[in-house]
Amino acid sequence: MRAATRITGTALVFVLAALALPVAFGAPTVAAALDLNPPRTDGAAPSPRPVAHVAGRPTAVVVVGDRGAVVSDALAPYEVLAATGAFNVYAVAPSGRPVPLTGGLDLVPDLTFADLDRLLGGAAPDAVIVPALPDHGEPTSKPVTDWLRRQADGGSLLLGVCSGAGVLASAGLLDGRDATSHWLRLGGYEDRYPAVRWARGTRYVDDGDVITTGGILSGVDGTLRVVERLVGRDAAARAADVTGWPHYRPGTPASMPEAGLSPADAVTPVNSAFGWDRDTTGVLLTEGVGEIELASAFDTYGQSLAVRTVAVGGPAVRSRHGLTFVPRADPATAGLDRLVVPGARAADLRAADAYADLTPVYLHERPGFPFDGVLRDLARTTDVATATWTAKVLEYPTGHLDLVGPDWPWAVTLRPFALAALGVLAALGAARLTRSARGRAAPDLPGAVRREPVPA
Repeated sequence: MRAATRITGTALVFVLAALALPVAFGAPTVAAALDLNPPRTDGAAPSPRPVAHVAGRPTAVVVVGDRGAVVSDALAPYEVLAATGAFNVYAVAPSGRPVPLTGGLDLVPDLTFADLDRLLGGAAPDAVIVPALPDHGEPTSKPVTDWLRRQADGGSLLLGVCSGAGVLASAGLLDGRDATSHWLRLGGYEDRYPAVRWARGTRYVDDGDVITTGGILSGVDGTLRVVERLVGRDAAARAADVTGWPHYRPGTPASMPEAGLSPADAVTPVNSAFGWDRDTTGVLLTEGVGEIELASAFDTYGQSLAVRTVAVGGPAVRSRHGLTFVPRADPATAGLDRLVVPGARAADLRAADAYADLTPVYLHERPGFPFDGVLRDLARTTDVATATWTAKVLEYPTGHLDLVGPDWPWAVTLRPFALAALGVLAALGAARLTRSARGRAAPDLPGAVRREPVPA
């Protein structure tokens, strides 16, 4: 019995030794990889653009919280709405300071909630787009959820993009309704918000004055539905064409298989826990860049959990439809591993050739939806498995893409096994030293025969 207990204890010690180093090295790396909305620390707060307002046009706003939002959830709907030319479109927030979008892109809101109220004379906007917020359900998101309830009472058409459905649910605005969200979130939302009828395997659910979408780029389809509802199908078709979105289906969501986790998705914990030397990629902000072009860079690399991004450039820039963004660093002094440049216009102008020592990569030299070029670059510079996982999270079909690169991040995958082996070897060494020390310290027992060394 004692021998069995000893064996079990020894086995447990070696199991813990095998786990200790992978956990010690992996946990901080996971925390860093998942910190997608780091706030600014330099206090930079440039003025937003002057707001123009055309009487008679419907007004649509994209709301972001003080803690930020998911970059594609916010910018893709914004560009779709602006591309119609039929809306007054604004980014609004509780305050006017820059807010961090995922990946380290800082957006200066056009208007505060109070500014918008004055602009519209107290009326609610015609449409409110709600992206995923990093703090939804927490006390810090209360200014947003309180404001959303007032807009709902005022008759706004609400669109919850991806986990923006969770923001609406936390405000009580989805109780008794049909809704959807990102496939990774639905199980948790079913437990947390049981009064909502959650649907799977659809790009959006239209439930009257509230529309919700599946994950991330399904927000494009949901926004096109808003355009159909408020302006018409012709305007929605034009916006889909201008933005390069190939999946628009008038009047109905495009088909989408119900997603779930698979063995290949193990690439995610591998990258997040053991990619401690992942590249720092500077994303150069240039004047007139498209909002979806920007989102494609920051969200694709960010969702991969294999690349760290930072917005670089000179002073604040204005995007194609007038949003204000603030870079965080200068490319020459940011300690970058790579420099990528979003935007077809920037590619035509060779906007980063001045940084020749960084060999700039122009992401949008080829035509197509902006995410195509970034997914190709991700596959080439990391691996195909990572790019495929990222597209799955984005809810973006890749059948038309030629993803070329290593099949799997084998070097990163081997790291936890090497660390586990090192931990076991350390435990074996410690056990041997302990036994040796005990042997040297053992006293002579009565009656024991001392063996003297035999002289040579």
